[in-house]
Amino acid sequence: MVIGEGPGADEDRLGRPFVGKAGQLLDKILASGGFDRHRNAYIANVVKCRPPGNRVPTPTECLACLPYLREQMYILQPKVVLLLGATALRGVLGVTEGITKARGNWIEQDGVWYLPTFHPAALLRDPRRKVEVWADIQSLFWKYRELVDPQHTSPFIPA
Repeated sequence: MVIGEGPGADEDRLGRPFVGKAGQLLDKILASGGFDRHRNAYIANVVKCRPPGNRVPTPTECLACLPYLREQMYILQPKVVLLLGATALRGVLGVTEGITKARGNWIEQDGVWYLPTFHPAALLRDPRRKVEVWADIQSLFWKYRELVDPQHTSPFIPA
C-alpha cells in the first residue's frame, strides 16, 4: 500500500489518486522496484478531498478522514506501507519528526511495516532527493520479498 497526502487538482478532477506529474513520477518510482499500481500496489491518501488552495491539510482535516483510510487498510490488510511525505507520516502514524529525519527508517506498528520516504512532488522540486528515494525503494523491495512475495522481481534490483 502507498499513502500520500491528498488529491491535487488533477486527482480531484479525475477522482483517482496520483494521476498528475507527481503520480507519473510515482509510477516510475514504483516500477523501479517491480511494483505496479494496478497489480501489486494500492494507492490512497490521508485526506480524501483537496484542501482549499492545495495547501497542506490541517490536523483536523486529517483526523476527519482517518476513519476512511483505516477502513481501506482494514479491507486490504497490507503488510508493508510506503508513506509519501510528512503529512502521510503524521496522519497515519502520528510521528512528529520531519520526513527528512524519518525517511528510510522502517516503523512497525500493529504488525504492519511502514517506510516513510519523500513525496514525489518533493522530488520534482529537488531532483537530488531521488537518490534517497531509490535507496528506500530498494529497501521496500526486500521487505516486500520477505513478507509478501519471495518471488517478487525488479528489472533494476538483482535478487
